[in-house]
Amino acid sequence: MPITNKQVAAHTFLSGLYEDEYFPDHVIDKGVAILLTLCERIEAERPSDLAALYALTKAATEEFNLLEAEFEAAGSEIETVAREEISEGFWFVASAYGFTDADPEELIAARDW
Repeated sequence: MPITNKQVAAHTFLSGLYEDEYFPDHVIDKGVAILLTLCERIEAERPSDLAALYALTKAATEEFNLLEAEFEAAGSEIETVAREEISEGFWFVASAYGFTDADPEELIAARDW
């Protein structure tokens, strides 16, 4: 399903990670896919409140938790720079879909990175 939100469609997720050789592009691509799938779910399910949004971001965060093993296998990890970049991605998504009052920490509360 193509993204209909113009702000999201024009955005490059995790761009800061692509600029750093420490982070493998093929794993970053999977992270971008997680964020885009989150956007697709938001567009399809149209969460009506923060609780519904947080349920969607929880699922996406759990996918990032699984991605940590792939970062490690490639000689990398989700460390400070990656955590901030991923967190910014979640905040961008929430804001782009009108959830500007979302708690940035709650968006990724399920993280173990």
